[in-house]
Amino acid sequence: MDPLQAALQPIVRRLNRNIRETTPALELCRELHGTVVAVRVRDTALSAYFQVADDAIAVSADYDDEPDVAISGSLLTLARMAGNPGEDAIREGSLELYGDALKAQAFQRLLAMAKPDVEEELSSVIGDAAAHRLGNMARGVGRWARDARSTMGANVREYLQEESGDVPSRYEVEKFTNQVNVLRDDVDRVEARLTRLLRRD
Repeated sequence: MDPLQAALQPIVRRLNRNIRETTPALELCRELHGTVVAVRVRDTALSAYFQVADDAIAVSADYDDEPDVAISGSLLTLARMAGNPGEDAIREGSLELYGDALKAQAFQRLLAMAKPDVEEELSSVIGDAAAHRLGNMARGVGRWARDARSTMGANVREYLQEESGDVPSRYEVEKFTNQVNVLRDDVDRVEARLTRLLRRD
């Protein structure tokens, strides 16, 4: 069994259980019946094919025909997609999408509807109160990570622009662009003047 397929099997089993228990997900699954979505990990031989049936999703390592949708990205980007829509990743270029875009969006909605509620899953093992506290802690860590990433990005940008001077600021880029435009206009005027002078001779 392909390593990616082996890693996905437990997730797919849980998704299928949630699809059967959620009416909108079950209806969407029926609409997508026969759709095949290929997920490929960029720069590796790892790939998985999700085949949608009436009430479940099957995952396999091989598929002979062309899939309806093919999604390709790094392992990290693909993992992030499980929690968030992939539009931003596609715009950034870290995720590539081929095939039927409408089916891709519908498949993303299906995954979102069938996504397990981790807090609910934990509550059956450790109890409601503990699962809720763990859920709050995980959400807090997630917020902290997002804030830290944003702050770090701002600090790196400020260092490169202000301290080291390796990267120009937006003001410097705009100023340089304006100067280039002025210079171009001046050159155009000189060229026109020279052309007029040469015609007189």
